[in-house]
Amino acid sequence: MTEEPARWTQATIYADMWVDPDDDPRESDGVSPDGELATLQDYLTNYRLTLLMKCEGLDAGQMARRSVPPSTMSLLGLLRHLGEVERDWHNWIGDDDQRPKLYGQRDADFDGAVAEQAEVDAAYASLAREQAATDAALAQHPELGERVGKKGIAIRELMVHRIEEYARHCGHADLLRECIDGRVGQ
Repeated sequence: MTEEPARWTQATIYADMWVDPDDDPRESDGVSPDGELATLQDYLTNYRLTLLMKCEGLDAGQMARRSVPPSTMSLLGLLRHLGEVERDWHNWIGDDDQRPKLYGQRDADFDGAVAEQAEVDAAYASLAREQAATDAALAQHPELGERVGKKGIAIRELMVHRIEEYARHCGHADLLRECIDGRVGQ
């Protein structure tokens, strides 16, 4: 039986937080964004930051550590998976040539998440590249009610789906990280 890590946090003010509010890159002193699109973008940005925060400071072995059998989920797998779905979302927007899958067949994003630093670096780079590509494509469609792509998905629906996907996986990342080193979520 493996010993479970003790729960810990870097926060000094609230013991159940990831970092102190003054150190949290998701916190701002300003007012919340005006308008629906700006609000959706703000939520997406914060969930993206949360995922990266959950992965920081870990080595390749920790990043690739699986949850509980038979699951293949790992933090590295989540990075790869979200890079893959960003590419899918970009494909939903256009009618042009569809870009191929990054990692291959179903679950290859998780199955191929191996404990090698080159894989970790590639996953971070792919995620950033795919996020930027999807963001750039969506910037061409600022009207949330506009329908795009072959399936006619509304930009609003796509934005909400992106937020939902990141939020769900940030919950997974909380649990994965706590199992790795005891660091609690926020």
